[in-house]
Amino acid sequence: MTTTTLRQRPAALHLTPTAEARIADLMARAPEGAIGVKLSTPRRGCSGLAYSVDYVTEAKPFDERIETPGGTLFVDGGSILYLVGSTMKWVEDDFTAGFVFDNPNAKGACGCGESFTV
Repeated sequence: MTTTTLRQRPAALHLTPTAEARIADLMARAPEGAIGVKLSTPRRGCSGLAYSVDYVTEAKPFDERIETPGGTLFVDGGSILYLVGSTMKWVEDDFTAGFVFDNPNAKGACGCGESFTV
């Protein structure tokens, strides 16, 4: 008799504690009906793709679901191939605040840092 051991699938995206804390903060102030926040990579900017984080009210069948202590992060199913292995963090300084991505799949970025290409 052969037994099969299923290996746990690695996370598509790694979140730092600051990103998890920011998701918790966003969910604490979420509009009614929001079930989480969703990361996607819409086509825009001079390099082709950009990162977008928005509230989501329903899960799509192919979205990746990442549970965090403060809420759920959904990753758009069509964007996951561009994001596998990335690290998402929240960075604040005196002049700016936002999610920052360390994406090993990005082959280039525009000068302003708003968009990337794979």
